[in-house]
Amino acid sequence: MKRHCDIYFLLAFVVGILSLTLFAPSCANTTQAPTGGLKDTLPPVLVHINPLPGSVNVPQSKTELVFTFDEYVTIKTATNIFLSPPQEKAPKSKLRGKSVVVSFEEDLLPNTTYTLEMSDAIADNNEGNMFPGYTYVFSTGPEIDSMYITGVVQDCRNLDPVKGAKVLLYKDFADSAVFLRRPVAAARTDDWGFFAIPHIQDTVYRIYAVKDANNNNIYDPDSEQIGFLDTLVVPVGKVHDSIPELKKYDMKDTLACLARKAAVELNIFREKPSKQYVVNRVRTAERAAYVTFMAPNAWIDSVWVRGIPASKLITQFNIEQDSLEIWVNDRRKNLDTLHLFVNYRKTDSTGLLKPDVEHFKLVMEGGKKTLSKMSRRDIKHDDTTCILKLKAESETVEQNGLEMEFNFPIIYEKFDSIRFTYLNPKQKEFKGEFSVQRDTLNLRKYRLTPKVKLQKGFEYRFKVPARAFRDINGFWSDSTEVKFSLPTDETLSTLILNVSGVSQKYIIDLLNEKRDKVLRSYIIGSDSQLNFPYLKQGRYCIRITEDKNRNSIVDTGSLLEQRQPEKVRFLLVDSDKYIDVPASVEMTQSVDLQELFTK
Repeated sequence: MKRHCDIYFLLAFVVGILSLTLFAPSCANTTQAPTGGLKDTLPPVLVHINPLPGSVNVPQSKTELVFTFDEYVTIKTATNIFLSPPQEKAPKSKLRGKSVVVSFEEDLLPNTTYTLEMSDAIADNNEGNMFPGYTYVFSTGPEIDSMYITGVVQDCRNLDPVKGAKVLLYKDFADSAVFLRRPVAAARTDDWGFFAIPHIQDTVYRIYAVKDANNNNIYDPDSEQIGFLDTLVVPVGKVHDSIPELKKYDMKDTLACLARKAAVELNIFREKPSKQYVVNRVRTAERAAYVTFMAPNAWIDSVWVRGIPASKLITQFNIEQDSLEIWVNDRRKNLDTLHLFVNYRKTDSTGLLKPDVEHFKLVMEGGKKTLSKMSRRDIKHDDTTCILKLKAESETVEQNGLEMEFNFPIIYEKFDSIRFTYLNPKQKEFKGEFSVQRDTLNLRKYRLTPKVKLQKGFEYRFKVPARAFRDINGFWSDSTEVKFSLPTDETLSTLILNVSGVSQKYIIDLLNEKRDKVLRSYIIGSDSQLNFPYLKQGRYCIRITEDKNRNSIVDTGSLLEQRQPEKVRFLLVDSDKYIDVPASVEMTQSVDLQELFTK
């Protein structure tokens, strides 16, 4: 009997050992994360602050602000911890257990109300859930200032909201203040371009918006954008917990964010640089180069290339006169290096424009060889051809005609050799006439405009024969042809815009839904009826821009001259800047520009 018991216990021991061996991998692997369970989606919660919010008589020196959370956190973006009024250096922040400790590298000002804004700055340590943000207020004096001001910052060109701009308040009304010193209060704009500056004094301010590239809270006109208000501002609201504009919102909550009221609207723009000098020069081809200047309206007395007669140079400025293209119309010279001399007015150390001559040695870009140095097998057809592009867009050819652009200026042209024909729906061919006009801003571009009225169902052809043009390199053009017809899709729609109240020149653009492409453009100087045909079903915008100096571009503003950029407005339909165009309709909208631009 005893023997049987021993055998029984021995078998039980072996089975136990085998069981441990079999199940050990799944039970003892402590390096694997446990499976199952809900993912933590809750942001960290602020449970304690020292000193308490609203504290007064806070010490000016060696001040530490301690923010304690219900879990371990990490500082994702330290620069998003923003102090108002700002100091020369941004606040320092560090982690201490479950707390974030904020300190300052210089003493705080006496009798001053400070706010510390924390948005998009802190997240929990495990899942990265962002702390929704908090505005903390304290004072180094005996009381907390109680007024606030709100507003929006927009891009002057398209009225899009500008995120991350700094809005600065000054008690010093001099225009130079924003260049020289830091503000008495500041805030940053959110995703919607909205800002609120709470806990400020009940007094008069001058207000600016700056896209602060170097984060020093001072405006640098050569590298930063600015917006300003023509008048002084006075805060009219008192801080209270129930004010919607002072609460924190999820930036994805469109309705709540757009419902906030803005007392101030600032349109931000880039000023013309104050200093003039050459910033770039490039050899673009064997007989071509360009020079770029820092500021527009470059004052050039003369340009020459060593060894090339002045009569053999062709030059062209862009519309803002800050970029100069140069071509050498002389095929006898072997131009390995272009010795370019530019005699222009350059800003000196005193800030004045003085005559200066700069010499640039220009070799081929990227180490490319000139044609004379290339082997025969490396020379392609395009290297020895006068390249031209002939383009016709069916939707806009009625208004704009066809575009013909050359890679280089041409020295021989035979436009009358171009054949313009068209076929009617019965395939009967007719010969048509057209006009030619060189672009006023680009001497390499021409516009060909049919003199016949274009009709649906007709096919139109422009055929350019070989050797019709010759460029400055001495190369002849190849033959080319372009065909086009007006759109015949029955689902396309037409938008008619009746414009009244026109007292000056305006630029009116039809934009796509993304507002990144101009589909059709008009320049008007009187009341007009504008047609926008061939529109697919979708959403569109109509952008209307002042053109006070009639130069067909949107001119920027000037802070020192107290001049705002030319105004931009969008046609609003039921308070919406988008127009919904159905399929197969002809719809009409009206706009009074005098009313639109006085809102």
